[in-house]
Amino acid sequence: MRISVGADERNHTVEWVLNYLKEQGYQVVEYGPRVGEVKPWPEVARSVALDVAGGKSAAGILFCWTGTGVSIAANKVRGVRAALCGDAETARGARLWNNANVLCLSLRLTTEALAEEILNAWFGTKYRPDSQDELCLRILDEMDQKNPNAN
Repeated sequence: MRISVGADERNHTVEWVLNYLKEQGYQVVEYGPRVGEVKPWPEVARSVALDVAGGKSAAGILFCWTGTGVSIAANKVRGVRAALCGDAETARGARLWNNANVLCLSLRLTTEALAEEILNAWFGTKYRPDSQDELCLRILDEMDQKNPNAN
């Protein structure tokens, strides 16, 4: 499975997640700066979101200091359902009920142990549609279609 990963800065957590994904057998596409550099978080988020929305990658993972900025930016791309997840249960719920396709994480709060729990919940959970969830996702799709600013 191909996963696009982006961060506005490269730190230990980002490096750990990239290595973990590769060890798990994922094909990883990386976006962002080299160690010691910074890249604007909206640019990184757009790159990952376009990969996911365009089918180039099955899912995306984004990082910024709080995770909020990349979540906002990724959700500007039609077809992306980015979820800021600070724990494994939130990641599980985002996949299970919202069919989220981009995981957003905080560089400030996410430790290696927490990242592993979140990634395992994210990739270990599949969307299980029910009538209420399907209705909600249809409403989101309608909102995307009516948004003149969406890509």
